[in-house]
Amino acid sequence: MSILPADNMNASMDVDILIIGGGGSGLCAALAANESGLEVAVLERDSSALGTTSMSTGLIPAAGSELQVAAGIEDSAKVFAADINKKAAFNTNESVVDKLAAESAQTIDWLVNQYQLPLTLVTGFTYPGHSVLRMHGMPGRSGQELMGALSQAVENQQIPLVTDALVTDLYADEDKHVHGVRYQNPDGEFEEIGCRKLILACCGFAGNKEMVNEYIPEISKGEFFGHPGNKGDAIRWGLSLGAKTADMHAYQGHAGLAKGYGIPILWPIIMEGGVQLNKNGQRFSNESLGYSEQAVNVLQQPDAEAWTFYDERLHELMLDFTDYQHAIEAGAIYQADTLEEITALCKLDAEIVRETLNEIEQLANSNTEDQFGRRFSSNKLLQAPYRAVKVTGALFHTQGGLEVDEHARVVSEDGHALPNLYAGGGAARGISGSGADGYIAGNGLLTATTLGRIAGQHAATSINQE
Repeated sequence: MSILPADNMNASMDVDILIIGGGGSGLCAALAANESGLEVAVLERDSSALGTTSMSTGLIPAAGSELQVAAGIEDSAKVFAADINKKAAFNTNESVVDKLAAESAQTIDWLVNQYQLPLTLVTGFTYPGHSVLRMHGMPGRSGQELMGALSQAVENQQIPLVTDALVTDLYADEDKHVHGVRYQNPDGEFEEIGCRKLILACCGFAGNKEMVNEYIPEISKGEFFGHPGNKGDAIRWGLSLGAKTADMHAYQGHAGLAKGYGIPILWPIIMEGGVQLNKNGQRFSNESLGYSEQAVNVLQQPDAEAWTFYDERLHELMLDFTDYQHAIEAGAIYQADTLEEITALCKLDAEIVRETLNEIEQLANSNTEDQFGRRFSSNKLLQAPYRAVKVTGALFHTQGGLEVDEHARVVSEDGHALPNLYAGGGAARGISGSGADGYIAGNGLLTATTLGRIAGQHAATSINQE
C-alpha cells in the first residue's frame, strides 16, 4: 500500500469521482455524486458490497427527520450535537459534529424519499447517550438489510461497482494531488483508473492487529467482530500524503458478543433493565453507560466473559432484532422458569444472584444509585421466567482516522485540505472523542451515511465549479 508517482500511471480509463470501498459510506457517496451527472465508479475489494455496515444493526441517528416529526418527536441538530459532544467529553471536532447533526435528517429523508429505503423510527427505548428517540433502521434492524437496499439503489442508478478489486496503490504528484489508483483483480492482474476526485471509504484499522496493538492495546484481547477489510489502508495512504490523523485511540467496542457464536446481543436488553454478571454471579460495573466502554469491563472479568441476565419481558422486546433471533436459532440463549434453574444452567451461584436481584429491587424502590452509579426502575425489575446469554468483549470498529473538515475533505498536518482527497466512514476521524467511552450509539453509521453523502456532493460540486 503505497503512493506511486503520477507520471508512472497508465490508466485504462478515467472517471470524475472514484470511491474506494463499497460499504455504507462508499455507496452513499456514490449515490450523492451520481446525482450531478458526472462519471462515478466504486471499487470494492470483496465479491459483494457489504463493509462494516453489514455487520451493524443498520441503525442511523438523525435529528429532525420526517419520521421523527410524524411520530411527534421534538428534536434538533443543536440537541443532537450536544448529546454527541457530551458523550465524547467535548473532545471532538465540533464543526464536523455540528455539520453531521445538521445534515443527519436530510440523509434519512433523502434515503427514504429519493431511493425508497424502508427506514422507520426505532421506538420503545432510547439508546445510551441519546436524549430522544432518533434511531432509524430497516424493518429487521439489520445492517445487511441496509446494505442490500443501498446496493439496489446503486444498481438502479447504473453506477459502476467493481467488486473483487483490491486497491494497492494511489498515484499522486508532488503537490499531493491524487491522479488515480492501481488495483488487483481476481486473476492477480493489475489495472489502473484515473480520477479527478478520490473518496476513501475503505474502513478503519480494527482488523490490523499491529495497528490495534499500537493505538488501542486495551482492547487488543477483545474478539474482532468487524469487516476483514479494516486494515488501515486509508490511514496509511493519508499519512503518506501528509494527512493529519486524530483520535487514534478511539473505537467502538461491544460488551455483548455471544461467546462462541459471534452474534451481538444488543443494548436495549440492558437499558430496559437487564444486567451483566461475571462467573461469580456478581455485577461489576454500570452496564447502562454504554456497550462500547463496557467491553473492556467484561474483558477484565474471569475468563474474559460475563452473563447478560434478563427476563421474558426483555426477551419479547428483543425479538424485533434480527441478531437476537439468530442468537435464539443458534442456541446461545438459556431460559428457565426459576432462578435456581437458570443459575444451574449458567453454573452461577443461585444465592449470590438472588442477593444481586434483591439489592437491585431495594435500590429501585428507594430511587438510589448503586455503587457504580446506575439507577434501576421499579417497573423494570427482572422476574421469572429468566433468560441469560454468555458474552465477551469485542472490538467492532475504530473511530480514529484521517482528519476531515465539514466537507469531508482530508486535512493535511498544516491544516489545509488536500487537493482532491475525501474520506468518510471508518477511514475518517470519528466523532467519539479519544477513547471507547465517547461512542454514542449510531456514531459509526452517522459518519458513514451522512459524511459519505457530504463527500459525494462536495466532490461533484467542486468539479462542476472548476
